[in-house]
Amino acid sequence: MTETAKVVAVTGASSGIGEATARRLAADGHSLFLGARRTDRLEALTKEISATGGSAAYRRLDVTDAADVRAFVSATRERYGRVDVVVNNAGVMPLSPLEALKTDEWDRMIDVNVRGVLHGIAAALPTMRAQGGGHFVNIASVGAYEVSPTAAVYCATKYAVRAISEGLRQESAGDIRVTLVSPGVTESELADTISDPVAREAMRTYRAVALPASAIADAIAYAISQPPQVDVNEVIVRPAASAQ
Repeated sequence: MTETAKVVAVTGASSGIGEATARRLAADGHSLFLGARRTDRLEALTKEISATGGSAAYRRLDVTDAADVRAFVSATRERYGRVDVVVNNAGVMPLSPLEALKTDEWDRMIDVNVRGVLHGIAAALPTMRAQGGGHFVNIASVGAYEVSPTAAVYCATKYAVRAISEGLRQESAGDIRVTLVSPGVTESELADTISDPVAREAMRTYRAVALPASAIADAIAYAISQPPQVDVNEVIVRPAASAQ
């Protein structure tokens, strides 16, 4: 590793923004530790990164399980000796009108989108404090700034990620950097989790101008590449053709 290379743990790394981030950061010379539930995809991605000269390893990860997230961060530290950056990227988006009463889906969004981020912070913050610094990159959404029909609960989880990120930034000024990255519509598998037919069709139209996941990976790469005295707090990345 070079002096500017970092050890980066990425959740939700098996597809979409997480996968694109792993590729981009590995190409930049960072060492990656990748987590997700689909280990076949993680294995393929790790082999691809290694074949091109990058450094990557992986572990199965369920971000809703606090103990599993702690083990994931511990495995990162054991492999590389430190944990410089945690990208809390794992998320789900099963949109539906509130009157559909899909309470199981509401619970799933809260567990993954909110508790998953909190678990990542709780697992890595003591390590970062002990080593004298670190960086959390939390992936939110434009839904952290606005609410639209069928997205009330999803937006609520992303508002929560925004609030948690700002609170952590204020409490950690001086040694822990915190970046909130909020993508607009982006190519990913998030829409595949939508079970409500009306919301699913509306999302198909909305996604016609979707950004490539690499655009969000570029924003993450920019944030973590800044010198220690620079903390990029919030980045919103939208398609130029999108009004939302």
